[in-house]
Amino acid sequence: MQKAAFIFPGQGSQAIGMGKDFYDNSEIAKEMIDNASDATGIDFKALLFEENDKLEQTEYTQPAILLVSAIAHKLFENSENIKPQFALGHSLGEFSTLVSVGALDYVDGVKLVHQRGKLMKEACEGKDAGMMALIGLDDETVEKLTEEARKEGKEVWAANYNSNGQIVAAGKKADLAAMESVFKEAGAKRALLLNMSVASHCPLLQSAVEPLKASLQESLQDSFIAPVVSNVTAEKYNTKAQAIALLPEQLIKPVLYKHSIEKFADDVDLFIEFGGNVLKGLNRRTTKKPTHPVTDMASLEAAIEAII
Repeated sequence: MQKAAFIFPGQGSQAIGMGKDFYDNSEIAKEMIDNASDATGIDFKALLFEENDKLEQTEYTQPAILLVSAIAHKLFENSENIKPQFALGHSLGEFSTLVSVGALDYVDGVKLVHQRGKLMKEACEGKDAGMMALIGLDDETVEKLTEEARKEGKEVWAANYNSNGQIVAAGKKADLAAMESVFKEAGAKRALLLNMSVASHCPLLQSAVEPLKASLQESLQDSFIAPVVSNVTAEKYNTKAQAIALLPEQLIKPVLYKHSIEKFADDVDLFIEFGGNVLKGLNRRTTKKPTHPVTDMASLEAAIEAII
C-alpha cells in the first residue's frame, strides 16, 4: 500500500459541470448534493451543472468547491478506507481537509464556507480589492517589493506561495495595477490582475476574523483521524483548538502551500487531489512525487489503482 497525502483545491478550481459525472453515476453524490441544497437553500444542481454567473461569486464558489471535493473524497473512502499520512488544502481547501479527516461534517462545512465567502465579500466592500498573479519572481523579491510599496502607502501583500516562481499578491486593485511595471522590471514574466473582487490572505480581511472564529467553535468536532497541515504555519495540527486558532488567521496571512509540500513530500509516495487538478500542476513544480486528481468516476478508479 502506497503512503498518501490527501490534498484539496481552493478557489480558481471551479468550473460549470464539476461533479456532474459523480452525480450521474452515484446515489451517494446525489444524496450529498440534495442534502447540501436543503441545508443552505442553494440549488447546487443549478449552481454546478447549469450556466450561471453565481459560481464565480466567492460566497457560492467556496461551498460548491468544498461539496465536490467532499463527494470525491467520500466515494474514494467508501471504496478504499485509507487513512492519509496527512491532509492539506489550498486556502478554502483547508476546510475540505477538515471534512476528510472527520473534524467537520460536510453539510456543516458547506454552510461554514458559504458564510466565510460572505464575510470575505463584506470585508472587501468599498475597498476596490483584488489579487494579482506573478510568474517568474522569487519569494524574496516579491516580499521586498511589496514591503517597499507599503512604506509608500500602498496596500499590497504577498498572499499565496503556490510554487517556485508563482506567487499571488493581494491588496487594493489600484495599488496592484501600479505595481505591475515594478514587478515586470524586477523580472516577472507575467503580472496579471485577476478577475476577483476580494483580496484573500491579507489584512484587508481583518473584519472577517472574529465572526469566522465563532462559527468554527460551533461547527468543528475534536475528532481528527489524521493531521492537517496549516496554510498559516506549514506545520501539522490535529485538534479543534488549534484549528480555531489557525483558520481565522488564514484569512489575513499568506498561504504557505509551496512550503508545506516541500516540507512533507518526503513523508509520502503520492498525493491524491480531491475535486480538482489545479494542485497537481503546482505540485509538479515542487516535488517529483506524483499527484492523482479525482474529478470523475474514471479518475477515481485510477487513483484507487495508484494507491493499492
